[in-house]
Amino acid sequence: LRSQTMPPGGNPRPNETTYRSVAAWLETEIDAVALASPDPGRGETFHRLNRAEYRAAVRDLLGVDVDIASLLPADNTYEHGFDNNGELLSISPDLLARYLGAARRISQLAVGIPPVGPVVTTYRVHPGLLQDDRQDDALSFGSRGGVAIPHYFPVDGDYTIKISLHRNFSDYIIGFSTPQELDIRIDGELVSRFMVGDADTKGQMAPLSFSGNIAGDPEWEYYMNTGDAGLEVRFSAKAGSRLVGVSFVRRLSENEGVLQPRNRGYGRFVDERYDANAAVEQVSVGGPYSVSGPGDTPSRRKIFGCRPVVAAGVDDSEDCAVQIFTQLARRAYRRPTTDADIEALMDLYRTGRREGTFDEGIQLGLERLLIDPDFLFRIERDPLDVAPGEPYLLSDLELASRLSFFLWSSIPDDELLAAAARGHLRDPVILERQTRRLLADDRSSALVDNFVSQWLRLRNLDSQQRESAEYPEFDENLRESFKRETELFVGSTIREDRSLLELLSADYTFVNERLARHYGIRGIYGDRFRRVTLDPDHPRGGLLGHGSLLMVTSHPNRTSPVLRGKWLLESLLGAPPPEPPPDIPGLPDRGEGGQPASVRERLEQHRSNPVCASCHAPMDPLGFALENFDAIGSWRGTSETGLPIDASATMPSGVKFDGPAGLRNVLLARGADFVGAVTEKLLSYALGRGLEYYDRPSVRKILRDAAPSDYRWSSMVLGVVESAPFQWRRARLEDAPTAAAVNPRSR
Repeated sequence: LRSQTMPPGGNPRPNETTYRSVAAWLETEIDAVALASPDPGRGETFHRLNRAEYRAAVRDLLGVDVDIASLLPADNTYEHGFDNNGELLSISPDLLARYLGAARRISQLAVGIPPVGPVVTTYRVHPGLLQDDRQDDALSFGSRGGVAIPHYFPVDGDYTIKISLHRNFSDYIIGFSTPQELDIRIDGELVSRFMVGDADTKGQMAPLSFSGNIAGDPEWEYYMNTGDAGLEVRFSAKAGSRLVGVSFVRRLSENEGVLQPRNRGYGRFVDERYDANAAVEQVSVGGPYSVSGPGDTPSRRKIFGCRPVVAAGVDDSEDCAVQIFTQLARRAYRRPTTDADIEALMDLYRTGRREGTFDEGIQLGLERLLIDPDFLFRIERDPLDVAPGEPYLLSDLELASRLSFFLWSSIPDDELLAAAARGHLRDPVILERQTRRLLADDRSSALVDNFVSQWLRLRNLDSQQRESAEYPEFDENLRESFKRETELFVGSTIREDRSLLELLSADYTFVNERLARHYGIRGIYGDRFRRVTLDPDHPRGGLLGHGSLLMVTSHPNRTSPVLRGKWLLESLLGAPPPEPPPDIPGLPDRGEGGQPASVRERLEQHRSNPVCASCHAPMDPLGFALENFDAIGSWRGTSETGLPIDASATMPSGVKFDGPAGLRNVLLARGADFVGAVTEKLLSYALGRGLEYYDRPSVRKILRDAAPSDYRWSSMVLGVVESAPFQWRRARLEDAPTAAAVNPRSR
């Protein structure tokens, strides 16, 4: 009724007022029943931390930010959900073994235990990334290309950095026609500078001339294949996370100008010239080759709140260890600790202490802490005095965990945990104060990293490929810029507490030079992103004009009104179309009689099948309105490969519109539907489960309460936190099957 897709086309239809009044009456009746007998849902009793939450929890607990992707596999998800869905976060013997390995690695890094031997970590730069400008804000001004790498040095000691330069399909190093300077810096401090592109740097031969065709010359071939072999330096580094910067010194006469098409194939760019700018292909950091101590790191300062005194017959090592574990376990388990909790950690401490030092004992105890079920899982147990199937309020400590994992994807901090331990978090005034505090904290960027990136499918952007013949101007710089634009745009609306409707209506966006050139925005230079105000008729205002979303809703070689329309229905309107029946034929490559035809004309041919038409009717009009954008988000105007583009559309309700501007107006006219769709996604993410029919009244209450504030982000977040599904839980029915019985993978 809300989307006016019923009754089917061709049947008598009520007017707009009737549609809305009937839908409102139904909602009012349903909500009245829900208020009288609310069902908050249940969720999983044992909710495993997903990979992002595990990383953030370790970071906030121990001050170590490690690459969890190299230690743990990716989490399961489903098409329209989030990877924090407790039902899908099962655990297997293999995954448990991975957690054991991760706990050992993280605890050793945090304490500063030297590895058994030197370890080499290699960081690769995507071969499609152009390195003709300053590559990262963390690199020096006046630099070009290269890469900025946050690398964790486990101890104070000696390390090496080795650099390999980019090669073409013949395995010749690119950019050796002229001398270029390559810098290696640690936290901005110069460690070494190399001259590349000059054979004389080897001290064995004079500079070579590249003006003639000398392929096949043994001396030239040797140098073009091995000229970067000496780009290695050994240096001393302090323990902790350091920024390794590798970049070229920018010359006044760099190869600049209009971006040239780049053919892609078999993992390398096949049209590189020998006189192009040199580029970094990979950086290998090795070590430690000598150890001078564990160092003074943020993680050691977090862990060692005391140091043992061992002198003159006095040894308070055990007391100090108890103090350390009590402090850490309280935050790790998100509750006050018991004697049994500490004794379990002390058993491992004593084992490590007998065989080594005090630090090694603490490391073994930390390893045990990081695999404890109270750390790996968010556990919500039914109270003993609650009848089966009855709703009950979560405890303050359980509510604190829900709140912090919702907004930070991490464990509660000391202030939130203290309020919960005192039993004060249930107070509405204190709960609102804590919610606003968490939302204002920098750690709330997790909402963008984890919620927004999945809601808008930004995570799919990395796997999107484009055919080089159709889109030769596409490169990895553009892909990265697409993603960063959307992250900055949505993040700014959250940080500035703007209306959710501004996600559609905004007259601004965030661009750097590469993205501005792609969008046709003048006067933007450099790799730094900045906010720009758009002209009223500019097509890039709001999410509908973002290249990231236009790209993830396209095929590798063409646009897809179906994919775009389906995404709009699911993600922005909360009205997913029905699943297609089996054995539906694909879109024809050409029109009737084999004649060239636009995508729209071929879709009309496809919809001539009545079975196809029923699914496509609500999707295709939305997608047609975005046909002025190609598969990499370029504005292609009114023609597609010489064929005219028709961006006009008519919805099943009879509403007509044309192009992105018309579609934006249609969506804003259905602003409540858009905000409702976002609210459903936000509530599902906050609960860590899919929504059911009994959650809809709570969604509508959040919307009603947030309407007076024009649906600002803070109102939506507070509405979720104050809702019954967030604060309440339904007890398990006595005859309800366990998770292991329903899903064998959860055993």
